[in-house]
This record gives sequence, structure tokens and C-alpha cells, in this order.
Amino acid sequence: MAQASTTTPGYINRNLQEVLSKTGLPGNDHNQVVYLLRCHACGARYGANGSDIFQRRCPECDSGRPGLGVG
Repeated sequence: MAQASTTTPGYINRNLQEVLSKTGLPGNDHNQVVYLLRCHACGARYGANGSDIFQRRCPECDSGRPGLGVG
């Protein structure tokens, strides 16, 4: 079975951060786009570069970096 891309909606990383959607907004890293994530522990929603999703931690409850703006 093929592993889902880390930018696919529904993907959940090892820190229980779920990809909700691609925003289409430019990220703050080279050639990146902002994705909307949701924390399964506290419900916080925030933006992250696509390249950061696999390792992202929640900025509200897990000492993660502040999220990117999502509009």
C-alpha cells in the first residue's frame, strides 16, 4: 500500500497534526505553499509550509513554532 503524501488532506503526522487543506497562499520558505493544519490534541488550527508538515508540532500545546497566516 502506498504511503500518502504529507500534503494530502487527511494526512496525520507523528505529532498528531492533520492536514486540512491547501490554502494556495505563498509560504515563507523557497517555493512553498501554506497548508492549514489542525492539532488532534487541542483543536488549534494554523498554517504551515508544505515542507514542514511531517515534523510540525502544535504552536498552542506542543511548543511548536508560531503558525503561518492562512488568510
